[in-house]
Amino acid sequence: MRRRFLWSGAAGRAKSSRIMTARTSPYANPDPAITRWLTLMAVLIFAMILLGGVTRLTESGLSMTDWRPVTGWLPPLTEQAWQEELDKYRQTPEYRYKNQGFSVDEFKTIFWFEYLHRLLGRFIGLAFAVPFFWFLAKGRVHSALKPHLWLLLGLGAAQGVLGWYMVKSGLVDRPAVSQYRLAAHLGLAFAIYGYIVWLIANLRQRIEGLPYAGLVVLTGIVYLQILSGAFVAGLDAGFIYNTWPAIDGAVIPPDILTNPPFWQGVFEDHRTVQFTHRMIAYVIALYAGLWWVRNRREGWVVHAVGLATLYQVLAGIVTVIYLPYVPAWLAVFHQAGAVVLLTTLVWAAARLKRV
Repeated sequence: MRRRFLWSGAAGRAKSSRIMTARTSPYANPDPAITRWLTLMAVLIFAMILLGGVTRLTESGLSMTDWRPVTGWLPPLTEQAWQEELDKYRQTPEYRYKNQGFSVDEFKTIFWFEYLHRLLGRFIGLAFAVPFFWFLAKGRVHSALKPHLWLLLGLGAAQGVLGWYMVKSGLVDRPAVSQYRLAAHLGLAFAIYGYIVWLIANLRQRIEGLPYAGLVVLTGIVYLQILSGAFVAGLDAGFIYNTWPAIDGAVIPPDILTNPPFWQGVFEDHRTVQFTHRMIAYVIALYAGLWWVRNRREGWVVHAVGLATLYQVLAGIVTVIYLPYVPAWLAVFHQAGAVVLLTTLVWAAARLKRV
């Protein structure tokens, strides 16, 4: 029974190939416009996640010190307005401890990334809400789909509030946001994105017969790794070790399990956070590799999962080797790999289900 759970009952590979059938999901084949709309939303959220990564890499996230979701559409338009924004920034810990003496022109270089990040967030909110209410008014949303779309609308609103809650943590007494709030913000972004991908996949007929329980387990581990990556980013833990496969000549860094206690260190100690991120990556690589070997004859979806996993693992290794001078493009490609891998897993798990 255990083997069947881990490998999705793949012992019946030959049998599964004979029972491939099509099953219609409760809301399959809706208005094609809804499918196109949700696909556009997925693309926009993908871009939002990457832009958030760039904002983090350029340390721009704390450049805007207030949150005006309704009136904050426009950037400063005059030199006086820019000076006022800089004066607000001068009251923050980041300015006092890291960017003291910033001129207006230097301030603009970090301000624009955060501004574009927030602007895209507002645009995504409108791009979801306006078509959604229009589809509702026209009666074009299937009854089974409505609860999912309402939930997405609520999650999107919560994401905006959570983003500001995260930023506030870096405006009080330290020049960085809380790694806990950063993980919550990034985790919710990936959850919303994965939810939309799952819905799009379910808007079509689902093919049954391919072993898929292993995909569900792997998706959960990958999501855990994404949260771990947020802690790495929040603590700048990626700069601690830059050797691979050994960690400064050791398999397990000295004192990492006891000083501080391991479970506390997983969330707060730079060494332990990077170590944990690496170990979860090894689990993903091993699990995905074995799953691929077990099911490699089942079709292109299995190969897509294998390739996406391989890319992400290699991107992670290259990123470590480049430390401490990681090019921004490489870090963004690593984050994009996480999105692509999650997309592949969610799509496959939603479309392919074992009888």
